[in-house]
Amino acid sequence: MNRIDLNNRTAIVTGGAQGFGLAMTKRFLNSGANVIIWDLDKTVAEKIVKELNNPKLSATTIDVTNFNHVTAEVEKITKNINIDIFVNNAGIAGKNTSVWDYPIDEWKKVIELNLNAVFYCLKAITPHMIKNNYGRIVNIASIAGKEGNPNASAYSTSKAGVIGLTKSLGKELANKNIAVNTVTPAAAKTRIFDQMTKEHINYMLSKIPRNRFVLVEELASLVAWLVSEENSYTTGAIFDLSGGRATY
Repeated sequence: MNRIDLNNRTAIVTGGAQGFGLAMTKRFLNSGANVIIWDLDKTVAEKIVKELNNPKLSATTIDVTNFNHVTAEVEKITKNINIDIFVNNAGIAGKNTSVWDYPIDEWKKVIELNLNAVFYCLKAITPHMIKNNYGRIVNIASIAGKEGNPNASAYSTSKAGVIGLTKSLGKELANKNIAVNTVTPAAAKTRIFDQMTKEHINYMLSKIPRNRFVLVEELASLVAWLVSEENSYTTGAIFDLSGGRATY
């Protein structure tokens, strides 16, 4: 593992108690950062804090689809410390079905968490980073947002939106010491697979030239550099982590 210097930095990772989020949480801690997990599942988050037993780790139960809650939490934290790093990772897969059969309520639920909540968090955290003239933001999208997966229209659409949002905000903050980037990973064997059909999982694997799913540690490795001070130039960019699947 390369040593990425995140000493004296404070990071927030949404959905940081499992899957990609937990891998990033661990990597940030190993790199010297203070990490605050934002997770809706209080039981899981508290369990991770207890298991890792690191004084630099804490957890907050928060619904990131509630803009007022997000804003209040940012204001509370920034009274005492700077938030240097923010990773939008929380998300859900949604149903695997055709567009014409996709339930309206399910569509809204996926878009609200995977896209709108990312916007809420960015809207809340960006003014703080502008004030401090420092920030590193990473939004976790998906290869589905670049290529579109059949029978995953809400998920694909939400992740495409995250890519567009990243590009817009990256340009808006390009004249400041703030980097905004996104990563488009292939699927990983995390709990999100529980939300998918076996057929959809097999489809995703069949599209990956490396013939395996991405490891959560591989994503954490890339993101650790993206949120470091060393990443002083790249912004508004899309980093492929699809095992060769991406075609653009």
